[in-house]
Amino acid sequence: MRVIAKSTLVNYYTQNPQAKTALEDWYQKTIDAQWTCFDDIRKTFNTVSIVGNKHYVFNIKGNDYRLVVVILFTPQSVYIRFVGTHAEYDKIKDIENL
Repeated sequence: MRVIAKSTLVNYYTQNPQAKTALEDWYQKTIDAQWTCFDDIRKTFNTVSIVGNKHYVFNIKGNDYRLVVVILFTPQSVYIRFVGTHAEYDKIKDIENL
C-alpha cells in the first residue's frame, strides 16, 4: 500500500515521542501490505474498524492513540486523515467526512 503522507505521522510523533514506535510499526506493516478488502486489513490489524465512507480507524499503542485513514483498494492508497489521542478522536463530530 502507498501511504499518503508519512510526514503527518512524523510530525505527530516528533511532538509525541511515546507514539513513535507504534506509528512506525503501523506504517511498515501498511506499506508492506496489499489489501484488497476489509478482511485483509483485519488480518494485519485485528482492532481496525470501518466507520463509513472508506474511513478506517486503527487503535495505536494499545488504544492510547487513534489513526483515521481513507483507504482506496484499487490504487492501493492510504490517506492519513487524523492521528491523535483517543480523547482527541472522541471529539471528532463527523468522522466520515474527515
